[in-house]
Amino acid sequence: MIDTNAVYVLIARDFKKFIREKSRLISTLARPLIWLFLVGGGMSRLVTPEIGMSYLQFIFPGILGMTILFSSIFSSISIIWDKEFGLMKAILVAPVSRLSIVTGKALSGAVISIIQTVLLLAIAPLLNIDITLISIIQVILISFILAFCISSIGIIIATFFESFESFSAIMNFVVMPMFFLSGALYPVKQLPFALKLLTGINPLTYGVDALKHVMLTDYGISDFSIMTDLIFLIVASLIFVTIAAFLFERKK
Repeated sequence: MIDTNAVYVLIARDFKKFIREKSRLISTLARPLIWLFLVGGGMSRLVTPEIGMSYLQFIFPGILGMTILFSSIFSSISIIWDKEFGLMKAILVAPVSRLSIVTGKALSGAVISIIQTVLLLAIAPLLNIDITLISIIQVILISFILAFCISSIGIIIATFFESFESFSAIMNFVVMPMFFLSGALYPVKQLPFALKLLTGINPLTYGVDALKHVMLTDYGISDFSIMTDLIFLIVASLIFVTIAAFLFERKK
């Protein structure tokens, strides 16, 4: 069973840490803006859209996905912090289930990611992307499911490391391949067959595709149906949370 009080405490703790670290918010917002206007702006000079949209419009859902990816997976770094300062031992001996701990950490990562996603959505009108109240709600829901899934992956990885240095090193081998193999910068359909297989098991692929469904509906550039995207993300989230809870259980 999930202890809702324990989940709330973990979410509140991580949220308070987040709002106190102004530099963290600035850096996580600066990264997608750099990719959007510098990398995207440069690539738009080389790419000639044939579907009635600009390259910046095409990659904007992918940039939102990148924001969720970095924010969610690095939110699990708090687990490493807790390990180094001994707080994790106190959490593990508390009379709550490991599933409650994992769920709380994953939800806290998702909440923080949603905040950054909503802030980034403010520049969508500058790219001539029509944003309605309904589409904003849809983007938030999709982003929440994706962020929860990615946060669960980060928790799984964090259980194997004891220091910031080792955790940060392995993240480079996880985060960047997930981003580049998600269809964020180019259509999945145009990738070689071997890379298509990798995109097919990448949760971010389905999150970015779902965001394209909502934000770029008129252009028909999505690779999967919206139901396929959501079902994959939900099932993957349940699997990753279960694995993370099992790994935490072994730390008794």
